[in-house]
Amino acid sequence: MAGPQFTIWGRLNSHNVKKVAWFAEELALNYVRHDIGGKFGYTDEYLAKNPNRLVPMIEDGKLTLWESNAILRYMAAEYGGERWFLHDPIDRALADRWMDWQITYAEAQRVPFLAMARTPREQWDMAAIERDTKTCAAHLTVLERYLSEKPWLSGGQFGIGDIPMGVYAYTWFSLPFDQFELDRPEFPALADWYARLHERPGYGQQVMIPLT
Repeated sequence: MAGPQFTIWGRLNSHNVKKVAWFAEELALNYVRHDIGGKFGYTDEYLAKNPNRLVPMIEDGKLTLWESNAILRYMAAEYGGERWFLHDPIDRALADRWMDWQITYAEAQRVPFLAMARTPREQWDMAAIERDTKTCAAHLTVLERYLSEKPWLSGGQFGIGDIPMGVYAYTWFSLPFDQFELDRPEFPALADWYARLHERPGYGQQVMIPLT
């Protein structure tokens, strides 16, 4: 039997790599993932293909591609069929918007994540952490409103629109806000959606790993 033809480059403690690895599990792709970036560094070979010094990147014999959400869209179209790449352009766009919305949210969550997961407390900038935590909560209010009306960000069923924010939701619910007297508002619909993500094996395997 031939080995994997789908290759994911990137360390699994990257939010953007988690997206791609999780979706590969959802699609039941025969794939291999190589650690690169962060403490693993970058090879000249990798940088020749992706000069951004970022992860992830995928190769499948037909295409070399970087930018995580572009990769998700390609995977859905190339390997997912209509179940994942919706035929109706309106349905597809309504799910797709949450993938781009996640980019704005990610910037707000960056400071609290880097502080609480990767930086000694004595180096924290508490004013910046408190500011950006409140910004995250304001963004999540939008998500809460939508999930109060629809079961999934992709509409009536789980789809790729749920994957980017699904990764960031794990971080939001895992950061130890309470230990440092920071407020984490209650979002019931968001929490219910997050609990249902736990039921997906790929989420547990590729996303729910210790924050580092």
